[in-house]
Amino acid sequence: MHPVVKLVSQRIALGLLLLLAVSALIFFGVAALPGDTAQAMLGQSATPEALANLREKMGLNEPIFWRYLHWLGGFVTGDLGTSLANGQDIAKSVGQRLGNTLFLAFWAAIVAVPLAITLGLIAARYNGRWPDKLISGVTLATISLPEFVAGYIVMYFLAVRFHVFMPTSLVFSGMGVFERLQAVALPVIVLVLVVLAHMMRMTRAAILNVMESAYIETAELKGLTPIMVIWRHAFPNAIAPVVNVVMLNLAYLVVGVVVVEVVFAYSGMGQYLVDSVTKRDMPVVLACGMIFAAIYIGLNIVADVVSILANPRLRHPK
Repeated sequence: MHPVVKLVSQRIALGLLLLLAVSALIFFGVAALPGDTAQAMLGQSATPEALANLREKMGLNEPIFWRYLHWLGGFVTGDLGTSLANGQDIAKSVGQRLGNTLFLAFWAAIVAVPLAITLGLIAARYNGRWPDKLISGVTLATISLPEFVAGYIVMYFLAVRFHVFMPTSLVFSGMGVFERLQAVALPVIVLVLVVLAHMMRMTRAAILNVMESAYIETAELKGLTPIMVIWRHAFPNAIAPVVNVVMLNLAYLVVGVVVVEVVFAYSGMGQYLVDSVTKRDMPVVLACGMIFAAIYIGLNIVADVVSILANPRLRHPK
């Protein structure tokens, strides 16, 4: 078997095993929380007979391991269950909210990835000089701020003080693309500030590492300008670690938006998860937790596969 095929297969198998372990951790962790789901649904005035009937109907009297297998089988087949709060199908509710979260993460990535790579190239070109120090200092300052602090600062200046955008990001079906982009502008800015520094510094470090190679010195002796040496020779050979860190930050953009969505009242998966925890709607909490885990693990698998494919020693073994 080719080394690339073998390594890719191992990464995918390891990712699936990790997802299975996470599913068990999420389910048994939620099941161990104090409180009675049936009691929470029917209220304190419910009779013992009504509670017993509801527990029987929901399968709460079954052994926890069989409940886990039933829930996992439903998740794999797309049956996420029914919300305890409103009786609606969870898959239908998740579909719309997941689309909103992916829309937000997509536009944050469209802005953050090119900007981070460009700033990383500039910082590497002027290593140790004032552009490098300025870029590193500003990006480190932004990443040091918690998301909710950055969110409220951006909201104050761009919404309250100067009225550039609306302070909340309300979206609904039927909105045009331009209207939706206006609505998500503030959370996109906050997400870009959060992930920018990590990608920029990784790009800078990877390029500076490649710049120490012998073929870079040969390119410089040919008379190429420093920026052309970086763009044509250093950056293509530093692409593997850069892609890896980009994928990790894309995973964070999807699963780490909970605080940002709550700050801006954005109708996404993060807001849905927080609302469901407040209402003790455990089927929704389980579904959201597994979807977040699947996305994060999936993007990590993609990052590993891209790193493997970008390694010429694995693609062309001796």
